[in-house]
Amino acid sequence: MINNFDTIDTLIHAGCENHMQITQLGGFVFLPGFCDVHVHFREPGFSYKETIETGSKAAARGGYTDVFTMPNLNPVPDSAEHLNEQLMLIKNKAVISVHPYGAITVGQKGEELADLDAMAADAVAFSDDGRGVQSAEMMKEAMLKAKALGKIIVAHCEDNSLLRGGYIHDGEYAKAHGHKGICSESEWGPIKRDIELAKETGASYHVCHISCKESVELIRQAKEDGVDITCETAPHYLILTDNDLQEEGRFKMNPPLRSKEDRQALIEGICDGTIDMIATDHAPHSAEEKSRGLSGSAFGIVGIETAFQLLYTYLVKKNVITLEKLVELLTVNPRKRFGVELGKSYSIWKLDEESVIDEKDFLSMGKATPFTGEKVFGRCYLTVCNGRTVYTYGG
Repeated sequence: MINNFDTIDTLIHAGCENHMQITQLGGFVFLPGFCDVHVHFREPGFSYKETIETGSKAAARGGYTDVFTMPNLNPVPDSAEHLNEQLMLIKNKAVISVHPYGAITVGQKGEELADLDAMAADAVAFSDDGRGVQSAEMMKEAMLKAKALGKIIVAHCEDNSLLRGGYIHDGEYAKAHGHKGICSESEWGPIKRDIELAKETGASYHVCHISCKESVELIRQAKEDGVDITCETAPHYLILTDNDLQEEGRFKMNPPLRSKEDRQALIEGICDGTIDMIATDHAPHSAEEKSRGLSGSAFGIVGIETAFQLLYTYLVKKNVITLEKLVELLTVNPRKRFGVELGKSYSIWKLDEESVIDEKDFLSMGKATPFTGEKVFGRCYLTVCNGRTVYTYGG
């Protein structure tokens, strides 16, 4: 609990609502509300994994006040009617601001363009995340339509023809333990294709969860060439490699943990501005779905409750980046790119407070994290979204 101050009004009057600023008062640090452009809240259709309510409460615990929900749902939000099902759940259940993506293609099948016109007013952008758009012709059509609507195409870049049944990185661990690997080209190949399409169409293009060094270099060069491109990576790719893998489903995500060289390239990318933002790709599953080891478990881990703690511990405290740079990656850049206002949204932390990550503490229904047992610094004491308290530690 926050014992040093009497009311939220005291905090605001002390200057803690300053737009996009880090404010320190006493032992507390006030950070602008984080914005995660890549989460899976699983509703409608898969509420046994997560709901809008549980996902948004978990986000608030992690200091997030805005999140963008991916469209691999049932029904897929590929029309105004289908998107409205999610919008009604958000209106009735969300404790923070939840912004849904509209799907790029009908049913995310990659065969027919979804009704982007009808969804444009309510969708933050368009994505088929969970599946890559395999056809260059379909991606070009989507880019042209999105450009006409003033929207961004947000791409899950994965070439299905190169997967070959793989489920972890095609690297040292896979070879040593007899696992099927996923090559890096399955990610950077579609990025290379889409960069050329973005050049041709002039579309605004954003790449999801990049994980390998080739992706970083392609995007770096595209920015130098003037392409309207941004990208994200996730905390686990900045902290772990395939050498950290264990034979448990909590280490399985898509794209997979890659090599030390890939991790270093990602760190260089966030330092030099090639990588614009860090998103969690929070992807909860049931305990049973994550209990089948590396080969049989579902892809995806949770992370929205621990992202800031991990990044602060492994990047800021180790002097890889500054706290100001981390806030830029978590708040400033995503809001700027997608046009999401901050408003009176912030979180209050004690950065010197140490804890151990324990999935039993999670508000998310998903518990699978590779960081169980990790000692981290930083505890969120309070989160305020649009002037309303949405999380209090111990409350």
